Amino acid sequence: MPDNENIYFDIIVIGAGHAGIEAAWCSSRMGCSVGMVTMDLDAIGRMSCNPAIGGTAKGHLVKEIDALGGVMGRIADDSGIQFRLLNKSKGPAIWSPRSQNDRELYSKVAKEYIQSCPNITMIQDTVDELIRDQNGEVCGIITASGKKYSCKAVIITSGTFLNAVMHVGHTQNEGGRYGEKSAKGLSNYLLKQGFITARLKTGTPPRLQLDTIDFSVCQEQPGDIEPQPFSVFSNGSFPKLPQISCYLTYTNSQTHKILETGFDDSPMFTGRITGAGPRYCPSIEDKIFRFADKSRHQIFLEPEGINSSIVYMNGFSSSLPEDVQYSAVKTIPGLENVKMLRAGYAVEYDFLPTYQTNLTLETKLIPGLYVAGQINGTSGYEEAAAQGLIAGINAALKIQRKEPFVLKRSEAYIGVLIDDLINKIPEEPYRIFTSCAEYRLILRQDNADRRLMKYGSQFGLIPGNVFDSVKEKEELINGGVNYFKSNFAAPKDVNEYLASTGSPELKQSDRLSQLIKRNETKLRDFINLPMFNGNQLIEQIRQKHEIVEQVEIELRYEGYITRQAEQVEAFNKMESVELPENFDFNKIKSLSTEGREKLNKVRPRSIGQASRIAGVSPSDTSILSIYVKG
Repeated sequence: MPDNENIYFDIIVIGAGHAGIEAAWCSSRMGCSVGMVTMDLDAIGRMSCNPAIGGTAKGHLVKEIDALGGVMGRIADDSGIQFRLLNKSKGPAIWSPRSQNDRELYSKVAKEYIQSCPNITMIQDTVDELIRDQNGEVCGIITASGKKYSCKAVIITSGTFLNAVMHVGHTQNEGGRYGEKSAKGLSNYLLKQGFITARLKTGTPPRLQLDTIDFSVCQEQPGDIEPQPFSVFSNGSFPKLPQISCYLTYTNSQTHKILETGFDDSPMFTGRITGAGPRYCPSIEDKIFRFADKSRHQIFLEPEGINSSIVYMNGFSSSLPEDVQYSAVKTIPGLENVKMLRAGYAVEYDFLPTYQTNLTLETKLIPGLYVAGQINGTSGYEEAAAQGLIAGINAALKIQRKEPFVLKRSEAYIGVLIDDLINKIPEEPYRIFTSCAEYRLILRQDNADRRLMKYGSQFGLIPGNVFDSVKEKEELINGGVNYFKSNFAAPKDVNEYLASTGSPELKQSDRLSQLIKRNETKLRDFINLPMFNGNQLIEQIRQKHEIVEQVEIELRYEGYITRQAEQVEAFNKMESVELPENFDFNKIKSLSTEGREKLNKVRPRSIGQASRIAGVSPSDTSILSIYVKG
């Protein structure tokens, strides 16, 4: 990069983690030139914590990112060393894909994807200030090295690095990740511009040496026998890498007693850490303090790569003194003779409470400035990547003077995530769960492409041939559903099969869809009955597992899906009642004081959004609705 003060990019992305990758990838593929600023060019896509992608609800996000044209699913597929579909014993609404990944390879593949985009220029530096024009809009950045770059939009994806401090016992070091420094200048600049910042905390567990673990006393956790990829682009040979097992072990009362000896030196319990930590991923010391009645806690031992000698100790995040951590670790079955390569630590960092941000992820205070990832108070690679994708799309659309893109919570888990962030204003790291989505039977991971690929195609992020294949898939699923709902089976055609499954035999003909709704009936077996021989539609359905699965889900859960579709229709009516951009909530005196305060903070764009703001009561929503319609 030449030393030139007038270097121009359409968009500058600050940070090259999971949010930054998606922001840069999609905005560049939408035709924008992108400058990607990172402190370390070798840290692109680095998995700071667990070397895994997906999981409960998080897997839904990855599938949606892929359907919109993002890249996380492809990177995960290229670097995956174990693939599992979680919650398979439960209903399809909560089936969630997860992959264990090779940590080093994930980062390498991520960098290769970014380098494959001719519109992206990578810059190794840190950003201290933004440049604004006479209208207050962002128009450039100033780096710590004194260089200036011009642009039309900036996307901050700074992760845990803003004013970051790492804690281990009484020891404190500036930094947002092991071996990497903190970013101070940008956080201080944002404060000077009028942004409100707050503190959050996250943590990571010890790393262990592989050949010092006795896996024979642990429970093996293998991957799926027939693993399925995240991405529709992962054709051909899959999986690409040898597949390995993870292992499960448990803490015990002795472990807990040793950990308790370090409580007086805990930065969390002594108040040295002031930021709120993630409720659903607490440190091990927090677990044994909050759940004193539990005699043990799960510990997953997860290899960090095919050729890596490092094992990630999932479930043992800690900021206790190193000697306390090590003594406690060695009381766990399988770890009696383990070598601890690095102690766990906590990271405390600045974030921007989300009432300062619009649903497009553009900040309210500085036009053209977008924020995505942990700066918005989320935890997790997947939540960050989803936000980066939306911020990148919207920054590109703004530059191209097109309508912004906002996914409704009735359309996608990404919509749920961003809607929750903006309207509920979490004060602790936010994590997505299937329970967050009220329409989760419609928003399944298996139909993400059917729900969202139309948008990816519209933005030029999905090739035409890929979108065409999804349209063909949609037609085949709908054709299968309609066929089974409109055709009947005679007893002679199905009774032998029904008897073999323990299901009651037919006394008279019945609709095929009713037979498929029986718990004992499996569509993959049912469609192989002789009665379907020569049926061209059934022959096409048989050829693809995903088609069979989705036809069966659509039929078996038809009543529930119909009910949720009706709920979505009512939801959309509320969303369609728009509020003026500069609506004065103070003039409605009958609103509650808290309701008025929260409405002024968030500034909702519809009655529906107003109804979901934390602190706005149903009576406030009714008053507001009457006022707007009247």
